[in-house]
Amino acid sequence: MALIINDDCTACDACVEPCPNEAIAVGSPIYVIDPDKCTECVGAHDDPQCIDVCPADCIVPDPDHQETPEELQAKYERLHG
Repeated sequence: MALIINDDCTACDACVEPCPNEAIAVGSPIYVIDPDKCTECVGAHDDPQCIDVCPADCIVPDPDHQETPEELQAKYERLHG
């Protein structure tokens, strides 16, 4: 499933650069993750890089965008094919 940034976000900017899919953007007032681009780093890394670097622990699974690892891999390949 895609990830989502909750209201605990401090807009520190740490999550933007590590995202291999450029799925994270500045929102108002917090950052947002585009579910059409988020693969939880499947295809690029073993773990979601945004979660690894987030000091506020505010990035969580998005229950509205549930996907299997195979679907996430296919999305990654479409994005980078």
